[in-house]
Amino acid sequence: MRRRALITGGSGGIGAAICKRLARDGHIVYVHANRSIEAAADVVAEITAAGGEAQTVSFDVTNAEATRAALEAILNDGAIQILVNNAGIHDDAVFPGMSADQWHTVINTSVDGFFNVTQPLMMPMIRTRWGRIVNISSVSAITGNRGQVNYAAAKGALNAATKSLALEVASRGITVNAVAPGIITTPMSQATFDAETIARMVPMKRAGVPAEVAGLVAYLTSEEAAYVSAQIISINGGMI
Repeated sequence: MRRRALITGGSGGIGAAICKRLARDGHIVYVHANRSIEAAADVVAEITAAGGEAQTVSFDVTNAEATRAALEAILNDGAIQILVNNAGIHDDAVFPGMSADQWHTVINTSVDGFFNVTQPLMMPMIRTRWGRIVNISSVSAITGNRGQVNYAAAKGALNAATKSLALEVASRGITVNAVAPGIITTPMSQATFDAETIARMVPMKRAGVPAEVAGLVAYLTSEEAAYVSAQIISINGGMI
C-alpha cells in the first residue's frame, strides 16, 4: 500500500539510501535536510527519474517551532504513516576535553530532534490506526565507544525512547523500532576507518553499505513487520 514517509537527514549516505528504497517500495517520500537542501534535491531528482514520488522539506530538527510549522504544512495533505528519524551528528572528543557545546549539540539533534519531529506526527498517525517509526541509532549506544560519550548518550536515549513509545502505541497498529548500524560506508566513516581497522573490528572483514541498512528499514516499515516492535536491531557484520 502506498503511504507517506518522512525521512529526516535524508540527504546523507544512509538517509538517501532509505529514501530511495522506500520510494522504490511505492511510498511518497519527504526527503528532509537542514543545511544540505541541494543534496536532498538531488535525491528527489533521482527518485522522480526512476518513476517515484518525492519532495524536499527543510527545517532544523532542534528548532521546535520551525519543525512544527514545517510538519503542519505536510500534515495538511494527510498523516505521515512512516517516519524514519535519521537526523544525527557526530562531534567526537575524549570526555575530559569535551566542550559543553559538543555535548549539547549532539544530544539536542538526536534527542530533542526525535521529540520535535515525532510528537506532532503521533495523533494524526494514531487516527489512521497504522504507523511505522524507525529511529536510526548506533552500535556505539550498545557497546560504547571511546571519544563518543555524547553520541553514545544521545543514541542510548533514543533506544530507551523507542522502547517506551512502542509500548504506548502498540495497540494502535503502530510499531516503533530502532536500527543501530555499525561501520557503514559513508564519507564520514571512510575518513575514520581504514581497511585494516575494519578488518580487525568486523568479523565479516568489510564495512556495510547504506543499501543494507535501507533494506532493514524497508522491512521494519512494511506490512510484514507488523509484529516487530520495541526492538533495537543492530546491523554490524557480527561486531557484537
